[in-house]
Amino acid sequence: MQAKDSNPLDGGYGWVVVVSAFMVMGLTVGVLKTFGLFFVEIQKHFDELASTTSWITSVTIAVFHLGAPAASSLCVQYTHRTVVITGGLLAFSGMALGFFGLNMVWMYAMTGFLQGLGISFSWTPAISIVSHYFSKKRALANAIASAGECAFAFMFGPFFQWLISQYGWKGALLIIGGIQLNICVCGVLMRPLASSCFLEASHCETETPPGNSASRRDKEDKSPIMHKTFNWMLVRRPEFVLYAIFGILAAMSFFVPPLFLVPLSYSLGIDESWTASLLSILAMVDFGGRLLCGWYANLHVTKTIHLLAMAITLISTSLMLLPLANNYLSLAIFTGFYGFFFGTTVAIHITVLADVVGMPEFDSALGLFMLIRSTGGFVGPPLAGLIVDMAGDYRAGFYMAGAILVLSAGFLIILDRLQQRKIRGSKIRTKPEKSTLPYPSLRILKHQ
Repeated sequence: MQAKDSNPLDGGYGWVVVVSAFMVMGLTVGVLKTFGLFFVEIQKHFDELASTTSWITSVTIAVFHLGAPAASSLCVQYTHRTVVITGGLLAFSGMALGFFGLNMVWMYAMTGFLQGLGISFSWTPAISIVSHYFSKKRALANAIASAGECAFAFMFGPFFQWLISQYGWKGALLIIGGIQLNICVCGVLMRPLASSCFLEASHCETETPPGNSASRRDKEDKSPIMHKTFNWMLVRRPEFVLYAIFGILAAMSFFVPPLFLVPLSYSLGIDESWTASLLSILAMVDFGGRLLCGWYANLHVTKTIHLLAMAITLISTSLMLLPLANNYLSLAIFTGFYGFFFGTTVAIHITVLADVVGMPEFDSALGLFMLIRSTGGFVGPPLAGLIVDMAGDYRAGFYMAGAILVLSAGFLIILDRLQQRKIRGSKIRTKPEKSTLPYPSLRILKHQ
């Protein structure tokens, strides 16, 4: 029973963890994805350019990524549960203090920095612990958990629009912060695996039978699920570096469409109520894309990295076509295509990371991947905002995002070729030497 406890469970209490992670995704990234509704309101209030206002989202995204190594390291030192609860408190603080809205620097520090740190400390351990609880069904479990941001974004679109109309953008931030306190409740439900029990000494003492303490300690030390130290040396592995470069380029693009979709619809003369529905459509098809891709990936018919490369290519195509829309119907259709393929990407990109580095190094890899990817998230929105200001058209931001995604797909192809080459090389080295003599008796005579 102890050996079984030290391995991913692929079910049981793991589904409770998945549901908790589903909620955390919605209360963190779901909020971030619908923050575009505040963009125009904040821009008007402070009378700033689009590039200046977009730094709020840029800071949030950057800190979200930069805080990931710290979050992963804290998960190693303490537990995923503790870090998620801390993240919930930070997210609440960022939104609640953003209510005062003193100036743009204040918004960068509160709604940007604190909110981003809260998202990082909630999202990182939530997605990590799901991967620990599942092995064969990891792709499906990650897809279900990540779909939380879509389900909540679908509801948050019209809900946030209503909050802004009723209480103003400042009052809406305060209310949203209160809602994010539920992250702490989700964190409590994220029970550590038996293999990480050494991180909670008192818990181990109460549950470990006296006669099995030595054997339990041996199993914990050998467990592939949890490490006591953070491995920074992953940056020396070519496979990880290639995937990290892909992550940088993808992050430069992924956060641009949700940020400029609302302003683009306004520029086309679409009513505000219809604009909010675009975010709901985006969330709905995103949700479907994640679940469908997670289910398909779980069948193990196609390599996950091949599936990811195809999804990235289709996303870039959708972004190139989206600016051609000139009314609500066409914009909704192109938004739907983009959202669906984006969902397929998010459903499996963490699973691909686990495949690249292996589960023993996954916590460290996730933190480093998020850290390195932060440069893309930090540069992407302001760069797109600058291009939009120069072109005088929100369509330019979508063209930029699509072009960068095409480039990112190239690094996935290089990574796949490198992995295949290493697999072929290992097969050649381990291939047993075969004798050309057909009969055993002849082989014996030859040796004699």
